[in-house]
Amino acid sequence: MEQYKATNPIVIGVDHGYGNIKTAHSCFKTGVTAYDTEPTFKGNLLTYNGRFYQIGEEHKEFVSEKMRDDDYYILTLAAIARELDFRKTNRAAVHLAAGLPLTWVGEQKEAFKAYLLRNSTANYIYRGHEYHVEFAGADVFPQGFAAVAGQLRDFTGVNMLCDIGNGTMNVMYINDCRPLEQKCFTEKFGTHQCMLAASERVTRLFGTVIDESTIERVLRYGSADVGEKYLNAIREAAVEYVQGIFRKLREREYHPDLMRLVVVGGGSCLVKNFGQYDEKRVAILTDICATAKGYEMLAEHKLRRNGGMV
Repeated sequence: MEQYKATNPIVIGVDHGYGNIKTAHSCFKTGVTAYDTEPTFKGNLLTYNGRFYQIGEEHKEFVSEKMRDDDYYILTLAAIARELDFRKTNRAAVHLAAGLPLTWVGEQKEAFKAYLLRNSTANYIYRGHEYHVEFAGADVFPQGFAAVAGQLRDFTGVNMLCDIGNGTMNVMYINDCRPLEQKCFTEKFGTHQCMLAASERVTRLFGTVIDESTIERVLRYGSADVGEKYLNAIREAAVEYVQGIFRKLREREYHPDLMRLVVVGGGSCLVKNFGQYDEKRVAILTDICATAKGYEMLAEHKLRRNGGMV
């Protein structure tokens, strides 16, 4: 693998979700299991500072502060490695571009930035390859908004942006191409709530436990290789969850005849698969990597303004 020798840092966007970590070119589960000795299975193993971390086996529990433990730092290292693989290099100066829920940015931005830049360098092994990273800086942007920042000129009139993640649902008004900071809201109503409801329904109706991956497949694609009664139970839970999304949007003064709705994030597929809405007035952006790509765009623009990129 060639060594990176450019003078400018590589800007890498990382969307630190509760369900999945997304970069511009990858997506993997937000799961970290730490070991003091090397585990048997090494498919997604990351070795750092003498410890071993299995990446992506489970989802991380919802926490209101992502800096509470080391998990998101380790997951960031894995995300960087995947992006460096895409660029065919294992050594780079990296400028991180990340984000937080809309209403958390003001209070937690500096702490999260310091968390990501806790070390000036990182040397580690991921999936059998060595990586050498120098941290050149970091920016933290509002979640959701980043996914549409490149299309702001299209947001004429009154618009509601709804970013549905695994842990939270973030709502922002964008009126005449301008985001309204005073009209941003964060609800703990992410897709994990739907997963729990679907699992509970199957257990209650049929006295059995269904694998989470099966539920996830039904929610994402509308179907899975299981019996019809189980499919119907999961679909019914999904319909009720999406109805709950629109109920919460109405509580934030959503009116389909008076504004346009744009839905982004991993939960957008649930609205597309199980929601009832006017397709002429509701746009569903299903690119799960859109927010990470938006972080990169915003950071690159900021660096150019400040003379940090050529």
